[in-house]
Amino acid sequence: MKVVLQIKLLPDEIQHAALKDTMRVFNEACNFIAEVAFREQCASKFVLQKRVYDDVRKQFGLSAQLTIRAIAKVVEAYKRDKSKHCFFRPTGAVVYDQRILSFKGLEAASILTLQGRLTIPMHMGEYQRLKMGRGHGQADLVLVDGVFYLLLVIETPTAPPIDPKDFIGVDLGIVQIASDSDGESFSGETVENTRRRYHELRKALQARGSRSARRHVQRIRRKESRFRRNQNHVISKKLVEKAKDTGRGIKLENLKHIRERTTVRKSDRAKHSGWSFFQLQSFIDYKAKREGVVVQYVDPRNTSRRCAICGHTEKANRKTQSRFHCVSCGQVANADKNAAINIAAPAHVNEPIVAHDDNNGGFRVQPQAPSFRAG
Repeated sequence: MKVVLQIKLLPDEIQHAALKDTMRVFNEACNFIAEVAFREQCASKFVLQKRVYDDVRKQFGLSAQLTIRAIAKVVEAYKRDKSKHCFFRPTGAVVYDQRILSFKGLEAASILTLQGRLTIPMHMGEYQRLKMGRGHGQADLVLVDGVFYLLLVIETPTAPPIDPKDFIGVDLGIVQIASDSDGESFSGETVENTRRRYHELRKALQARGSRSARRHVQRIRRKESRFRRNQNHVISKKLVEKAKDTGRGIKLENLKHIRERTTVRKSDRAKHSGWSFFQLQSFIDYKAKREGVVVQYVDPRNTSRRCAICGHTEKANRKTQSRFHCVSCGQVANADKNAAINIAAPAHVNEPIVAHDDNNGGFRVQPQAPSFRAG
């Protein structure tokens, strides 16, 4: 399984300028190549390399290998969609391979730039240090809020897939970041309080408009991003460990186009657009693959409106954000848990599904439930 390691570079002022200059010229070359590729509708690396290689070397001063990597980047973009004229930002990623990027132990990277090879100190955590010994293929040099990182692709072993005896359904949200079909939830209160605090601080700094204030805003964004990332790592680890320990797989909603598909109140838009839905899913996915836990994605339509007992689907079932009350059978349940059970449920509705137990507020298996259809 391929895993991406993020490694922070610590260049001095001169090295930083050299990396930025290389990045700008590399992407200018990509735009030149993209113009030719689009005009001639060419997505063949071999044909395009013959067509533009000499021109790129002469016009942009790139090394042979950086030229080849620029051509490969454009080809990859056009293979996805030949109908669109691709454009590459001045700060787009620079693609490196082992010929033009190497490491000096775990302390520095030797990177080819327009000014030649530069040895640049780097910082990595314990996790990255443990993984670095596995060797690497390509790496992307990226610039985020003025800080350079290497995104290094490595191969890591995976456990053989475990044949699941059942599935844990996971419903993702804003008030509760994640809720599973066992009834366990991970509150979003801490995340929301942190988001609100950083938002107010950024707003105050942006009102000043000074250069130091803008730098401070960038530091705050990075700090908030690290916080969210850490929260998602913690949640995904717990969910995958639970699935592995109980011999189950994990079912998630297919969140493609979720931002366009869902509507939220104006007061909740910042929470909705700022929350990393896809990052949490990707963390669950790669951690599960590493442990041999099967992950499946299901159609999210009506999972929050469908009753997990009788299958009745109606908007009126969802009384509030947290309360589900079926207008057909009368079931009252936590709305997130009800949705998670629907996500976990098998596609065949005549198989046993989960039902409510009025005595303890939990859920039990009920052998025959009325059939229903999503929609």
